[in-house]
Amino acid sequence: MKKTTRIFTIFFLVFGLTTLSAQSKFEKEKIEIGTMLDGFNVAAAKADFTTYFNYFADESTFIGTDATEVWDKKQFMVWAKPYFDKKKTWNFTSLKRNIYFSKDGKLAWFDELLDTQMKICRGSGVVEKINGQWKVKQYVLSVTVPNDVVDKVVAEKAPIEDALIQQLKKK
Repeated sequence: MKKTTRIFTIFFLVFGLTTLSAQSKFEKEKIEIGTMLDGFNVAAAKADFTTYFNYFADESTFIGTDATEVWDKKQFMVWAKPYFDKKKTWNFTSLKRNIYFSKDGKLAWFDELLDTQMKICRGSGVVEKINGQWKVKQYVLSVTVPNDVVDKVVAEKAPIEDALIQQLKKK
């Protein structure tokens, strides 16, 4: 009986330490990603074009709040440059952030609620560890719409988006 108890104790001790070690690794990575995303937001607020775009992987996508805004990194840089040059960029601050990991820990995805000039927005995306640094592979910015006013928002945007829907259906 004592031998069985010892075997189970050793098994649970090893299993527990392995689980704690994996959790600790991801906690460290969560802190790194959180720091990176905060720096990403600060660089935009300071209109620091180079620093901001260095947070993106070379092969990355930015999806904005307008249905037509889907850009690769180079296209997004062209679109954003005039705003950075005029120091008329955006100032986003994370209110709440969730970060999740692939099993191997090389990819992570996040969602966060942001305090912005548009009130609460949602930022979400995918980050990848490239040469030891977390880089944004895809970023999606969404305006949140409280359920109580969604009908009003839909009525307001309907004429604009009905035209876009027709254009997209023709393609």
